[in-house]
Amino acid sequence: MTTVLIVEDDPINLRVFSKILTKRGGLNVKNTEDVEEVISIAQGGEIDLVLMDVSLSNSVYQGQAVDGIKITQLLKAEPKTANLPVILVTAHAMEGDQENFLQQSGADGYISKPVVDHQQFVAQILEKIRQSQ
Repeated sequence: MTTVLIVEDDPINLRVFSKILTKRGGLNVKNTEDVEEVISIAQGGEIDLVLMDVSLSNSVYQGQAVDGIKITQLLKAEPKTANLPVILVTAHAMEGDQENFLQQSGADGYISKPVVDHQQFVAQILEKIRQSQ
C-alpha cells in the first residue's frame, strides 16, 4: 500500500492531513516529528512520499533545533533517500517563499496551509508519488 510520512508539529493539521489522505486518497499514513525516526523510516523504504511541515517547533537533530527545510536537506543529501519525494507544507505563503523554500531544501513540491481544496491536495501528492515510481 502507498504510504505517506507526515512530519507535522500541529496535532490539528496532522489529523486533517491524515484524514484527507486516508479517506480521499486511499493512502496509508505514518507520522513523526522525531528527526532520527524520519530518517530511519525514509531509509527503510517503507514510505512513498514525505509531507514536511517547514516550521517544526519540537524537532531536534544532533542537539540542534531543526526545521523542515533542514530535515529535507538531510534526506536529499543521503543517497538512500535522495529520490524520495518531499513536499513542503507551510503557512508561510508570502511572495517568493515557495521558490525560496524549494531552492533551499531541494524539496519536490510545495503546498500552502491551510489546505482548502482537499481534492487538489490529494491529486498533487498522488502525482508526485506516480512521477517517482
